[in-house]
Amino acid sequence: MVEWVTLHTGPRPVPRPVATPLVWAGAFAGAPLLVALVNTLSGPHGHGPALAALSLLAAVLGGCARFAAAPGTALLCWLFLNGFGIPPAGTLSWAGPRDTVWLGCLLGAALVGTTVSRLAHARAAYHRLTATAGWDDPGHGRLR
Repeated sequence: MVEWVTLHTGPRPVPRPVATPLVWAGAFAGAPLLVALVNTLSGPHGHGPALAALSLLAAVLGGCARFAAAPGTALLCWLFLNGFGIPPAGTLSWAGPRDTVWLGCLLGAALVGTTVSRLAHARAAYHRLTATAGWDDPGHGRLR
């Protein structure tokens, strides 16, 4: 026997974040493309634009991820920035203060993207819940 069920029963929950390995795969695929694009446009000495582009990528990827994915996303972006964004290409190095700032910037961007996304989703879910509660209870939505 076929039972018909309504697809939208009640308020929609907050969307679930994307799995962490998928976010890291996006960073692994997107970071080299961005570094190559920035190196093509501004030359191999364009550290600032490359860091800005990778920070934007980390923030966008953080928008659909869990908080636990932020350190790995920042590390992957930093590896491509350090390995291919600064000369000599293909050589990883550690320059204490510079790389610490870069890692902090990338981690901060990923965390800001995740925080903004979680807050936006929670706010939207709250508004959906209060809007449905207002229609069920006639006295709920009145101004006093």
